[in-house]
Amino acid sequence: MRLLHTSDWHLGRSFHGVGMLEAQRAFVDQLLETVRDEAIDAVLIAGDVYDRALPGVDVVDLFSEALSRIRAAGAAVIMTSGNHDSATRLGFGSGILAHGGVHVRTRLDELADPVELDLGGATLAVYGIPYLEPRMCAEELGAAAPSHTAVTRSALGRIRADLAQRKAGGPVYSLVMAHTFASGGISSDSERDLSIGGVGAVPLDLFDGLDYVALGHLHGRQKLSETVRYSGSPLPYSFSEAGHEKGGIILEFTAGGLSSVEDVSWPAQRKLAVLKGSMRDLLESADHAWAQDAYCQITITDDERPLKAMERLRERFPDTLVLSFEPASGPRRDTMSYSQRIAKAQDDLQVCCGFLDHVRSRPADEAERALLADALQAVQAAEVSA
Repeated sequence: MRLLHTSDWHLGRSFHGVGMLEAQRAFVDQLLETVRDEAIDAVLIAGDVYDRALPGVDVVDLFSEALSRIRAAGAAVIMTSGNHDSATRLGFGSGILAHGGVHVRTRLDELADPVELDLGGATLAVYGIPYLEPRMCAEELGAAAPSHTAVTRSALGRIRADLAQRKAGGPVYSLVMAHTFASGGISSDSERDLSIGGVGAVPLDLFDGLDYVALGHLHGRQKLSETVRYSGSPLPYSFSEAGHEKGGIILEFTAGGLSSVEDVSWPAQRKLAVLKGSMRDLLESADHAWAQDAYCQITITDDERPLKAMERLRERFPDTLVLSFEPASGPRRDTMSYSQRIAKAQDDLQVCCGFLDHVRSRPADEAERALLADALQAVQAAEVSA
């Protein structure tokens, strides 16, 4: 039995204002190629199928098409909900979908209701733990406290009790899908904290004794232990993921248990570039040529903010999406506060020029001073005539 562990598809997400639906469509093509080439029997999606609780119609259409294509390729689908999904909406029609080989686990009363896969002499029980909001589910789960650790422990308690009963009837192996932040994982900018006021991490030892734990939520592929792993997102969703290798994880179970775990990579159509340097270096250095076709996050280190920086950078890097300014000499340390400097201004022109200097870290040049002077004169003339 060969399974493909994925998570965090975030269908419908944009990347700094750039729509990603076509890139996500291309990822689905890559996934289908893996399903066919690697003879995958089941695709796992460990939460955050969508990027928001109310996805657009075109986004739902893409996911519907993806499910149909996966089933046509011969693989079943087993998925659960993440913190970006609406568990109720994602779980709609789950009973009917199961008859078509698409198994959805989004409800607490389904925690101990696994999808059973035949290993030929043994059974693989696949359990789904949806994202658990502690304040919403602690009472129903009988958790000791409304915390991520407590509700996850209670959910796993139900699963272990069901496993014990099943193992009494013959060899049964366990696979648990969970959308959570397990301690030991490394977060990135495009994930949302799973708790208010901090990261609701759960200790890794909660998963002891399970044959494999397919985690979702962190967007970088990570191995927390031999049997507890994050597949990561199939596409980068923030510049902090520029160095990630995106893809999934292929598992193989036999009648003897988990026999192999291997990574599979899906290169993105567009690279991400995080560049930093002086304006001259960025525009002229051959070292940055590779980034000309990439989505770029650029930090300028000139001591004074360059004129028309974004326009000039986009001549070389057309898809510059994020621009920041960090002078190599460090931030200016004015002896006076902005309000003190304005209070010393002798006329309106000095007030305007002082504000311009304050917000962009570069004084007004002669042409800008002349333009501001003309504007002030026009205002004054209008006030006199009124």
